Amino acid sequence: MKTQKPDWQYEAKYTGPVAGVDEAGRGPLAGPVIASAVILKPDQIPDGLNDSKKLSESKRENLYREIIKYAYVGIGIAEPEEIDRINVLAATMIAMQRAVADLPHLPTTILVDGNRAPDFNIPCQTIIKGDAKSLSIAAASIIAKVTRDRLMAQADMRFTGYGHSGHKGYPTKAHREALLLHGASPIHRWSYAPVKAALTKVNK
Repeated sequence: MKTQKPDWQYEAKYTGPVAGVDEAGRGPLAGPVIASAVILKPDQIPDGLNDSKKLSESKRENLYREIIKYAYVGIGIAEPEEIDRINVLAATMIAMQRAVADLPHLPTTILVDGNRAPDFNIPCQTIIKGDAKSLSIAAASIIAKVTRDRLMAQADMRFTGYGHSGHKGYPTKAHREALLLHGASPIHRWSYAPVKAALTKVNK
């Protein structure tokens, strides 16, 4: 079975600059949601772009540098407090809007990974599994993933004992055990059930 790789077919349907948008961090118990918007230049597309989940950490880092060098990039962040206040889906939509607003040049069309998109006031197409189909979305997935991983590594130095640099805030066994031992840190999502459960046990 041939492995699908992202290409330029979606971008080629439109005239003018096209931005790919993707996010990282909806599932973790800690840390922000990061969205990225990337406008690739057709004659300067880095080799090896793919869904960030299919790439090694070193490959993602190398491609991150290439994308930053040759493409237009915007970043949008929704912090844990915002996620707790309005829910993670709404926070993700806001982070995507912020990422597009952060671009140095606005696109004429936006391609978004998944089946939902916020109102950008710009024509938009959602693409399920878009990070495996569109080069622009694949690039955005890499920027979002690397940016978030770096922030979680920094958080690990500020909030020791949780192992954030390893699990990146995802609900691993080690992370859940650390929550029971230390309680929640300021970057945890206090509205999430596993965090609430850990806090209840810690405070008994």
